Amino acid sequence: MRGLWALLGALVLIEIAYPLVHGGTRAALTVATVVTGYVLSVAHAWLSRGPRAAGVLVAVTTGGGFAVEALGRATGFPFGDYDYTGSLGPRLLGVPLVIPLAWTWMAWPAWVAAARLTARPWARAGVAGLGLAAWDLFLDPQMVAEGHWHWDSPGAALPGVPDIPLTNYLGWLLVATVLAAALTVVVQDRPAGDDRPMYALYLWTYGSSVLAHAVFLGMPASAAWGALGMGLVAVPLAVTLWRSRS
Repeated sequence: MRGLWALLGALVLIEIAYPLVHGGTRAALTVATVVTGYVLSVAHAWLSRGPRAAGVLVAVTTGGGFAVEALGRATGFPFGDYDYTGSLGPRLLGVPLVIPLAWTWMAWPAWVAAARLTARPWARAGVAGLGLAAWDLFLDPQMVAEGHWHWDSPGAALPGVPDIPLTNYLGWLLVATVLAAALTVVVQDRPAGDDRPMYALYLWTYGSSVLAHAVFLGMPASAAWGALGMGLVAVPLAVTLWRSRS
């Protein structure tokens, strides 16, 4: 598991560098962050639950993530009418190849964290779905501000975040819950390894996103909404882990 901590350390360093650079360098760090997070999550699934679990994770979240992104871009369902720019590298069916990796990157720690909070399978799917979908309260405002994608007609939106429609967040909640339910059904969750790297990844993503949006990126509204939404999972997880140490 030492390699996982090293990967997490690399991810932290990349994300610390992100607000300090601009333009093409920042876009390159975005891709590097996603790829590093993807490798970290898939490697943890393999080491803690075996190659079958890692394969299921990739099939469900990478494959499923690509499918829903291609569907969403072509039809507007379930996220609303949006499109990608060319800033995130090669695309297939109009979807940057890095995008499905992002679904996997955060789906796995959200799913692992949910197991720490509830032992009931369907409750776990709901908590994991919420934990993944709430991350988008940070992700979409940040990526839209960077010009990586956009909505044609945002319509009703969260106060202070006018460029992303409410339908997007509802679509994320739907898709994230379906993906989490699929993992819950298929993956035999008998971890043989240490889940702490995934707890750390989830809590780091939460805390660093709040700080980055509030202080370094000048996005106080998304900082507040993300703190509230993702905190519904991150805060109970932190409390549970703290109590287990006592």
